[in-house]
Amino acid sequence: MSTITTNIMITTITFFSMEAVAWLAHKYIMHGFLWSLHSDHHKKEVTSFFEKNDYFFVIFAAPSIVGFIVGMQDHLSWPFWVGLGILIYGIAYFFIHDIFIHQRFKIFRNANQMYFRAIRRGHKMHHKHLGKEDGECFGMLWVPYKYFKEARNK
Repeated sequence: MSTITTNIMITTITFFSMEAVAWLAHKYIMHGFLWSLHSDHHKKEVTSFFEKNDYFFVIFAAPSIVGFIVGMQDHLSWPFWVGLGILIYGIAYFFIHDIFIHQRFKIFRNANQMYFRAIRRGHKMHHKHLGKEDGECFGMLWVPYKYFKEARNK
C-alpha cells in the first residue's frame, strides 16, 4: 500500500471515528462533569453570539493541534494525518451544527434534503431536554434511523 493511500485511510478512519468520540464526549462530558460549559447551549433564549459551549471548539481542537505538531516533527507521520481527520470532522461539525442547525450565520437555510431534515429533527429532539439528564441523539453527522423515516415522510 502506498504512503498516500495509507495517509488517506488514516485521515478517513479518524474522521469517521470522531463521530463516536463526539457522541461519547457529548453524552458523558458535556452532559456530565462539564455541563457548566454546555448548559447555556440548551437554554431557549440566546443572550449573545458566543456561548460558554464554544470553549469546546478549543478543547476538541487541542488533539488535532498536537497531532499536527508531533506529525510534522517526523516528516508528516501518522499523528499529522490523525490531526487532519480531527480537523476535517471539526469543520464538518461547525458547518452542520453551528451554521446549518443553529443558524449562527444565515446560510444553508433552505437545505431540504432528507438527510438534512433528519439531522435537524434529531438535534431538535436533543434540545427538547433543557437539563443534562434524559438526553437523546448525542451524535452530529449520524442520527438514528427513525429520524430518516420521519424525514422521508415530509
